[in-house]
Formats: sequence, structure tokens, C-alpha cells
Amino acid sequence: MRKEISLDLLVKSRLKRWGQRPPGVTPRRKESWLRGRPAEDDTKLSSPFLKIPGSSRLRTLPDGLWLNFGGTYEEPFVDILAIEACSTLQNLLDKRSRFAPSTHSMMCLCPLPWLLAPMTDTDPTPRWKTTGVILHEPLHDVSIPVREMRVLYGLKQDHYRGFARHQLPHAHEFFVPMDALTQENSEQNPALQALIARTSVTANFLSP
Repeated sequence: MRKEISLDLLVKSRLKRWGQRPPGVTPRRKESWLRGRPAEDDTKLSSPFLKIPGSSRLRTLPDGLWLNFGGTYEEPFVDILAIEACSTLQNLLDKRSRFAPSTHSMMCLCPLPWLLAPMTDTDPTPRWKTTGVILHEPLHDVSIPVREMRVLYGLKQDHYRGFARHQLPHAHEFFVPMDALTQENSEQNPALQALIARTSVTANFLSP
């Protein structure tokens, strides 16, 4: 158990260095990326999480969560990139089930303290102002529907090899060896950047 906790902390410490936009994602107009998890202060209660509409339990708290706000003031949405580090196969099965295609929608709840907090230690701009879809300073938590999701799973080497050999990912799923997440300066890994670049919804279209 202690080893799993140490691995979890290591992954989150690496993900904190990925910045507000996932590495490999090309900046585009009318995009507004924010890192929701891991939080700067490791306070889970003040970080965005995923849930089913109307549910106050069974929250999904990915190890990493990036939100790309879009839409309008009247109809906002977020596209998400979630990162899940899976130390066991059972853990992988549980986390895959949370992101499985479904007929119901998924909501991303952005807590008020997170929205009002500054972007970074060096940028005092409140997060809500950078979303482009929240018109006024919020007075309460904001729930926004998830339009599209991509999930990147980190697996231990033997699990990764077995999955790649015998399983078939869903269209929204991407897999990497755990070392790709835990290595020093993982955000600078060209292969990882290239994989994350393919998670963009624009990757499904021809670029003239």
C-alpha cells in the first residue's frame, strides 16, 4: 500500500509540471485550457471533479484533469483530458468503467474557491475570467457539461505489454507505460507529446 501511495504522489508531482495546457497540445484560437487536477495545494475539495448530473456521490477524481472550456455564455461546455495512473489491473478496470461510453451525460463541477483562485503564483488573474464562458464572477460552484473526453492511462510495464497484446482500446482511450508519466521532465518527452496531440478533437479532421 505504501508503495502505491508513493507512486500516486510521484505521478501527481510530475503532472503538476505539465502546465495549464497538456504537453503536445497545439495552441489554437478560442481555446481556454486550465489544469483542474492535481491541485497546486493538493486540496481535493477545491479542485474540479466529474460526476453524473444530479448525483452528490460517486465522484470521479482523476489523477490529472485538464479542462478546455468552449461554447458560449448561454451554452458552455468543456472538453476534458483525464490522466489515470493504474497500479493494478483491478484499478484499471474500475477506472475504465467510470469513463465508459454511456447514454447519460457527464458533468464537470468547478468549485467556487478554484474558480476564484489566481491562475498561478505569478498570474493573479482569477480562473473564471480565463474560461471565456463565465460572464460574471460566480457566487457558487459551477457545473458544466462535458462535450468530449479523452483518457490517458498509465500502466506498469507488464500490464502495459499484456494490454497492448490482448485488448482493444475504446476510441477515447490512450495508454502509456507508467515510466512515461513518472520520468523526470515527462512533459518534454516528444513521444508523449505526440500521443497527447492525437487526443485533440481536431485530430479527427483533415488539416488543409
